[in-house]
Amino acid sequence: MQYKDYYKTLGVARNASQDEIKRAYRRLARKFHPDVSKEANAEARFKEVNEANEVLHDPEKRAAYDALGSNWRAGQDFRPPPGAAGNREFHFNPGEAADFSDFFSSIFGRAFHSDARETRRRRGQDQNIKIAIDLEDAYRGATRQIKLDAQETAADGSRNTRSRTLNVRIPEGVTQGRQIRLAGQGAAGLNGGPPGDLYLEIELAPHRHFTPDGKDIQLRLPIAPWEAALGASVTVPTLGGSVSLKIPAGSQSGQKLRLKGRGLPGKPPGDTIVVLEIVAPPANTEAAREAYRLMAERLNFNPRAELGV
Repeated sequence: MQYKDYYKTLGVARNASQDEIKRAYRRLARKFHPDVSKEANAEARFKEVNEANEVLHDPEKRAAYDALGSNWRAGQDFRPPPGAAGNREFHFNPGEAADFSDFFSSIFGRAFHSDARETRRRRGQDQNIKIAIDLEDAYRGATRQIKLDAQETAADGSRNTRSRTLNVRIPEGVTQGRQIRLAGQGAAGLNGGPPGDLYLEIELAPHRHFTPDGKDIQLRLPIAPWEAALGASVTVPTLGGSVSLKIPAGSQSGQKLRLKGRGLPGKPPGDTIVVLEIVAPPANTEAAREAYRLMAERLNFNPRAELGV
């Protein structure tokens, strides 16, 4: 049989902490979960990730695996030494173990029991899904209805599909990538064990005017040349409604002005960062062209002076 490098499967170092292993597993499980993944080999990779996590998240199993040595490479022919697992009795999810490799069973055995009562209660796996919302919903908060189709594995290895609908409250002020934990809404437990948790990862849909940066919101604000040169008070849109903004005289394109507390809600709230963009009016009438000619004649202005030309 072939040796399996569980550390390589999860993409962590051999001295990785339990938190690092947990984070790596959650990321990969979310990426390759057959219910949501678009990857061609998602189901096979999901099984590999589950098997690696089954070993590395448990200190006893990890110690037994590490005792095999660190000189093996993934894919090498492997024959476990006698008593590789020592005298310890290992516990794992029998339903999942039906999908584990011969390499796994050669070390830890297949803990199948004809009587399900002989297997221990086990907490269900956590699940991760992404949910897309508009920026306005992130600002005000919203309610979303999500439908979940989950594959459940029974103690005998059989699988069933369970569908359910959840009404989810999105709190105001959520940011890109934030995870919302729904306790007990993950995969069902084994043999009466508690269910896992469901994690919703927020994805903010693109907005025509606003660009989020954490809790701050960036807005490109077009202004006329005379507003930039002379200064002006202009009306500016924000997620919370329009406000008045004073443009300082002598402003330039790219200059940033801050509207304190006008970003996403929070403690403290974010700001709206206004980026000025000077827009020249079109010379599409004779009067407009004459105005430009007068400016060229009367203003001693060379926009390329810094270039030395």
